[in-house]
This record gives sequence, structure tokens and C-alpha cells, in this order.
Amino acid sequence: MEFLQDVNFWIGLLKIIWINIILSGDNAVVIALAARSLPPHQQKRAILFGSGAAVVLRVALTVVAAKLLELSFLQIVGGVLLLWIGVQLLSEDDEDEGESKQVGGLMTAVRTILIADLVMSLDNVIAVAAAAQGSLVLLVLGLAISIPLVVFGSSLMIHLMERFPIIVTLGAALIGWVGGETIMNDNILKPVLAGQPWLHYVAAALGAILVVLLGRSLQKRGKTAT
Repeated sequence: MEFLQDVNFWIGLLKIIWINIILSGDNAVVIALAARSLPPHQQKRAILFGSGAAVVLRVALTVVAAKLLELSFLQIVGGVLLLWIGVQLLSEDDEDEGESKQVGGLMTAVRTILIADLVMSLDNVIAVAAAAQGSLVLLVLGLAISIPLVVFGSSLMIHLMERFPIIVTLGAALIGWVGGETIMNDNILKPVLAGQPWLHYVAAALGAILVVLLGRSLQKRGKTAT
């Protein structure tokens, strides 16, 4: 327990918490979008299970993140996966009630949260690992403390989505934006991006637009079919 008396330990812990505060916004949106179609009693469980499992996943991912980011096409695949998740979350019909509202199920929501967090965390965990400076205790403790931040943010987002439905569309657009950014961050595209950095924002904007258009189209088609 000597590390508790080390000033550098507390400085590192504060850095990790601050990094997670900054980076938890998009994760809270994903969790809220995935959980919003569940009944109220399952929403809390989805948020807790999804947030907790995501933190464990981040700890494991931190060990191999630097090597993973060196692989070509990995972030392209991850970005496309995020676009698909954004479309699926937006295309869900919010107006379904009763049993039809539980079609996705708790585990489906948790799985969606984990997949999205895995992709979105590839870059983020490097910053957290750097702040931890090789200390596994610091890493685990810092990420564990971040769980309440994500849980609170997700719960707040669900309430806002219920009151202001436009936030659902904006949240899906955010996932599409991150998806487009993730694709352009792939190793194989770095030479192109170095000469034309504006392509980063074009890809992000196109990702957001694609998710919103496809998601809304599928949502309208689903309503028409029913």
C-alpha cells in the first residue's frame, strides 16, 4: 500500500479521471441509445452491466491497444462497424410499447454497448495508459472510478432523449461522425490524410449524414411495414 503515499500515484489517478471525463461523452450517448428501447427496470441494468463490462474491456485492451493500432484495415473495419451500430440504434422505433419494446432484450443492448465501446476506445486507452505509466493498480482504479461518470451521463441522456427526441438523431449522428473519423485514422490512410487533412472532417461528416439518412429510412420502412 506504499503507492498510496506516492504523490505521482495521485497525480496519475487525477489524470486518468480527467481523461475519462473528457472522453466519456460519446460512450454515454451510445449506452443511452442502446438502452432507451428497454423498459425502465432494464435500462438501469443495461447501463450498469454495459459500463462495468466496458471498463474491464478497456483494461484488457490497454495492454494490446498500441499493437492493434499498428494493424492496417483494423480501424476501417471498426469504423464501418460503428456506422452500422449507429444506423441500427436510430432505426429502432421509439413508440413501441409492452413486449415489443423488449424485442432487443437486455443482452442485445449490453452487446451493442460493448462492441461500440471496444471500437471507440482504441485511441482513448492509449491516453489512459500513458497517464497510468505502467501501473496496473492505477489503471484499474482510475477506470473503475470513471464508471459512475458514464452511468450518470447515460442516465441523463436517456431522460433528455425521452423529453427531446431530436437528441436521438444527434446521438446517432455523433456515432456516425466517430465512425467516419475512425476509418480515416487507419494506418493505410495516414499518407493520404497527411497530404489532405481536411479529408478527416469530410469523412466524419459523411459518416454522420449516412447514419442519419439510413437510420431514418429504415425507421420509416419499419413503421410502414407494421
